[in-house]
Amino acid sequence: MDIHNILSHIAKKKDITQEELCILLNLTEQKDREVLYNIGRETSYTVYQRDVYIRGLIEFTNWCKNDCYYCGLRRSNTNLERYRLQKDEILACVENGYKLGFRTVVLQGGEDPYYDDETVCDIVRGIRSSHKDIAITLSIGERDRESYQAFFEAGADRYLLRHETADRKHYESLHPDEMSFEHRRTCLYDLKDIGYQVGCGFMVGSPGQSIHTLYEDLRFILDCQPHMVGIGPFLPQKDTPLGGRTAAVEGVDGTRSSVLDVTLALISILRILSPKLLIPATTALGTADPKGRERGILSGANVIMPNLSPVNVRDKYLLYDGKICTGEEAAECIECLRRRIKSIGYEIVTDRGDHPDMMAHEFHEGGKRNV
Repeated sequence: MDIHNILSHIAKKKDITQEELCILLNLTEQKDREVLYNIGRETSYTVYQRDVYIRGLIEFTNWCKNDCYYCGLRRSNTNLERYRLQKDEILACVENGYKLGFRTVVLQGGEDPYYDDETVCDIVRGIRSSHKDIAITLSIGERDRESYQAFFEAGADRYLLRHETADRKHYESLHPDEMSFEHRRTCLYDLKDIGYQVGCGFMVGSPGQSIHTLYEDLRFILDCQPHMVGIGPFLPQKDTPLGGRTAAVEGVDGTRSSVLDVTLALISILRILSPKLLIPATTALGTADPKGRERGILSGANVIMPNLSPVNVRDKYLLYDGKICTGEEAAECIECLRRRIKSIGYEIVTDRGDHPDMMAHEFHEGGKRNV
């Protein structure tokens, strides 16, 4: 099947078959991959032109109650120096980011019971009272619907929760029995129903992943219709059960298609399937390849997330080995990052960067939002 015909078909139908996905992820010629990347990039341009949105990432705790087999923050990792940021430290990070031009902050952490609903709401209200024009994003894992509702009413706008994999068997191979495949999916639908701008996502090349697994991910995304999808290559962390594994997708010939190539292809495919998606060029991409984030943008991504965390904790939030946490990853070097993005023909913009279908909400006392 001709690649142009496949891309024309999925662009028109906003759908994809498993056979089409298999062909696109097994492209052996660089010129064919470039066709895919170009269509992804052109599709992004029709919605976002050459704008790249920045989100200031605050990694405020590396404690986690979960024991996921791939994550360096897992509770069984005794080699990790743990930390928690207090409210005043988080607000200082936000203030620093605001002065640097950030109008979206992402509070990300492990599933840390120390930050109960009252504590999270207090932090969110503190940010909102100081900066009514900032978009507040939470990425703190699975909670119940009542918690999500409370955070929303306190002033949170967005919530990121990677579904990790939409294949039950694959999910269970990556997580202990205490974690629920169904509950993670339910959380995403609850978040959407409450009114958040919602982000999901998955790793590419995690052990046991196959073309079928990736197809299930795309089917889930098409059904859930999130506002953002974050994907990046699986990068092992040495102090986890999967620390000795290498990234691979079953059914993709590793001698011809790297996991990085598969990730870039999936960014393009997601962009073509859902042109309005917010798609980050992730830190994992930048870790896997020095030009990974630029390559992600040139494949259809339109978001980057520099680090606003205090310098003294950045090397302690080790989801995987080799994570970039200094230099141009740091928010303080925003001008360096701006120049890198400009070198590929794009511009960093400093507005909130809302999904086109979600008008910016104005926050009022009492947790009411008027559109």
